[in-house]
Amino acid sequence: MTDTDWISATITAARPQAVAALLRYFRDLDTAEEAFQEACLRALKSWPRNGPPRDAAAWLIMVGKNAAIDGVRKQTRERPLPPEDALSDLSDAEAAAADRIDEADYRDDILRLLFVCCHPGLPATQQIALALRIVSGLSVKQIARAFLVSEAAMEQRITRAKARVAGGDVPFETPGAIERSERLGAVAAMIYLIFNEGYTTNVAEHGARAPLCEESIRLGRLLLRLYAAEPEIMGLLALMLLQHARAPARFDDKGAVVLLEDQDRSVWDRAMIAEGLALIDKAVRHRRPGPYQAQAAIAALHARATSAKDTDWVGIEQLYRALERMDPSPIVTLNRAVALSRARGAGEALAMIEPLAPMLGGYFYFHGARGAFLRELGRLDEARVAFDRAIALANTPAEAAHIRNRIDQLTGDGRAKASTPAPA
Repeated sequence: MTDTDWISATITAARPQAVAALLRYFRDLDTAEEAFQEACLRALKSWPRNGPPRDAAAWLIMVGKNAAIDGVRKQTRERPLPPEDALSDLSDAEAAAADRIDEADYRDDILRLLFVCCHPGLPATQQIALALRIVSGLSVKQIARAFLVSEAAMEQRITRAKARVAGGDVPFETPGAIERSERLGAVAAMIYLIFNEGYTTNVAEHGARAPLCEESIRLGRLLLRLYAAEPEIMGLLALMLLQHARAPARFDDKGAVVLLEDQDRSVWDRAMIAEGLALIDKAVRHRRPGPYQAQAAIAALHARATSAKDTDWVGIEQLYRALERMDPSPIVTLNRAVALSRARGAGEALAMIEPLAPMLGGYFYFHGARGAFLRELGRLDEARVAFDRAIALANTPAEAAHIRNRIDQLTGDGRAKASTPAPA
């Protein structure tokens, strides 16, 4: 770390708390963000000379608040000051107020900021973009690169999101217990959406999108610090850690997808796995199961298996069955069928997914799984049709190449079948 790297790291860590507090003061996303940016510029000038402040977040809040108020005062010749209630606490006691920030205020501010970003009036793509910009501080260029769109398009997306939030009459008061629980679920879902944006990628995009996984894990840690006794947040963070730990093994040198069963487990991130396993074990002890815990427990069984053949498929199928009860969906049933095929054979698995065809007819993985089950049952012609449909629905070249490899294997299976003499 260089002499100034610590400043960047300190600002990044303090950003959610500082922006959240400034949003509470000014009740406007643009004003809060501009105030924070001005505080950062002053920190870059002051901190190398004077050293780090005792409380970086409080320093940034105080300086940002003063800078924003000064900016408003300088414009008084052009326009009047906003109403007093729009600028909270305009006295000269900002330093003392910042010094009195306690964990309760911090928790409510952060939750409020995250909830603003996942406002129900925003599409999921705008929620993610706004959170990455406001909470995480990623530049528009970085976010645009991750979403594979132009900077201008991403700038418009974020601007529209801010406008919808500004016109949505979003409450800024501290939420009650019931509302807090609802907000927590929305925030957790938004963080996992960010993770999936980075995880569902291919090797060509990996450099641009993998940082989204790292940022969602950072936000997950932040949320767990705010709600240290909430088992579903433990489960969320554990799930992301256990999945991201496999990142080095997910693609081969040519960019082709490597299935979980074929991955080189020696390159999995063991420290990340250990943290994830400890978190899910802790969550389970609370005896308040939830969907994130169930998914993390499934990932944990994969992580604990020293090789693919040691995987506890019976346990995984049981966990998917529990997840079906908690959060039923065709995707969960499809995943359960894959586990069932490993535990008890392809026949039962195929029977389980056939009713899903109307709902998952346009889903790549449905046809890929169905083709695999048919192949295992020796129904090669039907398997080829399913694989052809999967190729037509592939989202990436890597997915299509994987299915073409399955078709090549079918050709080999057909030759072997033709050369086998009929039983007497």
